[in-house]
Amino acid sequence: QVQLVESGGGLVQAGGSLRLSCAPSRDIAVIRGMGWYRQTPGNSREWVASVVSGGATNYADSVKGRFTIRRDNADNNMYLQMNSLKPEDTGVYYCTVVYRNRDYWGQGTQVTVSS
Repeated sequence: QVQLVESGGGLVQAGGSLRLSCAPSRDIAVIRGMGWYRQTPGNSREWVASVVSGGATNYADSVKGRFTIRRDNADNNMYLQMNSLKPEDTGVYYCTVVYRNRDYWGQGTQVTVSS
């Protein structure tokens, strides 16, 4: 099993930045796929970004050019750097990983962007 601890959410004004962190309970080097989802008010959970063990990344069109995902083997964390935040980015952000063909989810961290 893998436990995930997220941090870094908060309240920020539109145009501002936040960095989310996700710390897995296992060595990040053995985790194949990692990513972030979010659930915005009134909507279902949606994929935001993902990164695989080789470092390749993918982004939803809505965040491309503004968000950056990366995994850091040295400090065993995954990060989501969010810049140029918009009110529509408001929601609960969830870290997720794939380990031994199973999905694991964090508890979520709230991001609120005021206009």
